[in-house]
Amino acid sequence: MKVSTMLPILAITALLSLTSCSTESIPDNNADALNLQQAPPAKIIEIEILERINEHRISIGLNALQNHDVIKSVAFTHTDYMIEADNVSHDNFFQRKSSLEAHANATKVSENVAYAFSSAESVVNAWINSDGHRANIEGDYTDFDISAEKDEEGDWYFTNIFIKR
Repeated sequence: MKVSTMLPILAITALLSLTSCSTESIPDNNADALNLQQAPPAKIIEIEILERINEHRISIGLNALQNHDVIKSVAFTHTDYMIEADNVSHDNFFQRKSSLEAHANATKVSENVAYAFSSAESVVNAWINSDGHRANIEGDYTDFDISAEKDEEGDWYFTNIFIKR
């Protein structure tokens, strides 16, 4: 196969490996609630991501979601974990879910994670162009928040959590 023919396939494969989503149906070994950490103040990229997600929801007739400090704290904890582990994952999702049920009165929880996107537009577009991620963005939720942190090499890691109260 020619290299020019393989490049689009490799690009799609790379894109799919950089983002991931999770819903309540994924099992976890340890469902203990997390110890909540104080999340840093919102970054411009985080605000832009939340605005773009709400713009998308409104454009298709859905309610705008509200920011929530507890969600931000839980998302930050996971983003920090992914950077430490050098791995994009949904590890310990049920710990985050339990913590949000206990501290934010969540009845439904899902999340999108991503790595290495350099702008709010690029990460939100990737999520919207993925069926599973778009389902979370367009889901029956009331609140959301995000954590975006850079690793030592300057690559962004993202955890976007949605809840229904």
